[in-house]
Amino acid sequence: MNWTRIVSVTLLTMVLSISAPMPVTTAEATYYTPLRDSDELRLQDMLMNFLNPHINNAVRDYYRHVLLEAPLVYPYFVNITESARINGFRGFRLSVTLDVTPVVGPHIPVGEDRLTFEISAGPEVKLVDYTHLKSYPLPPHWQDIVKKPVR
Repeated sequence: MNWTRIVSVTLLTMVLSISAPMPVTTAEATYYTPLRDSDELRLQDMLMNFLNPHINNAVRDYYRHVLLEAPLVYPYFVNITESARINGFRGFRLSVTLDVTPVVGPHIPVGEDRLTFEISAGPEVKLVDYTHLKSYPLPPHWQDIVKKPVR
């Protein structure tokens, strides 16, 4: 094989692999991916790092009745839908509502859920509302973790 042909095939392979669309799971397609860093994004990421154990505990408690394997919520699968001060300007009792997509295995979404937390000095974090919004069917090779259908 000559070098020109090897280089041509290599370049063609690279161009096709770069331009081919990558498969995206439902969970990944749902969330906005920022293109650059900002103060607001860093603060949101800090909040997600802080809340992530609380989010995962709530999700584990909900799905333990329907799945043998506890799903996880990664910080990048969380949307802040609402936030408010409960006790007025500069009050430190806050409410935050999040839409989350729990996943199992290689980011296979199992559903969509809305969680509302109350956060206060201490810090204290209290789950005040958990609403299951939507269920996703698992692929056939993940059916063995299903206890019963999610409603």
